[in-house]
Amino acid sequence: MATIRSEDVQKLRLETGIGMMDCKKALVETDGDFARAKQLLREQGLELMGLQGREANEGRIECYLHHSGKIGAMVEVKANTDFAAKSDEFIRFARDLAMHIAASNPRYIAPEDVPAADLDAEKQVYRRQLESEGKPQNIVEKAIEGRINRFYEEQCLVKQAFAKDPTVKVEGLLADLRTKTGENIRVKRFARFEVGK
Repeated sequence: MATIRSEDVQKLRLETGIGMMDCKKALVETDGDFARAKQLLREQGLELMGLQGREANEGRIECYLHHSGKIGAMVEVKANTDFAAKSDEFIRFARDLAMHIAASNPRYIAPEDVPAADLDAEKQVYRRQLESEGKPQNIVEKAIEGRINRFYEEQCLVKQAFAKDPTVKVEGLLADLRTKTGENIRVKRFARFEVGK
């Protein structure tokens, strides 16, 4: 019997847009096999939303300006339909996201958006630090992987803990909104401004 980790449930949820409990149940029943879990969800009548393949050409831009007037952010969030983009939940999400960006200062949207050169530079720094501590090579490689994951959590918007509720990650909020709207909601781009920087 495979151990079903919360990360696996979250991954299936992000890929399908189906609720956490249904995803967990499907993974338990299929002993952790993702392909079989997806098939089982289909057989149970829970249609996969195919979020990756659907074009998101509608959306909105939201802004946040801190009361000091010294920090602000803009974000463009995309959806499939104008109907979803005008919904209260979508607008609230986009506004909260702009505030989060101002507070948390991410550099990238997601891990796949980190340029290879930036990632290599980070790895080199971590490698030098670990080697200077006299760590064995096999430990160095594992530690670098852990530090890169932490780098993603600190620098990638979707991996960050949400500023208004640090128990939730931005990607979890995004998955919830996708589930509620049935649409391919995604963050297209953002900009953060700070006086003097």
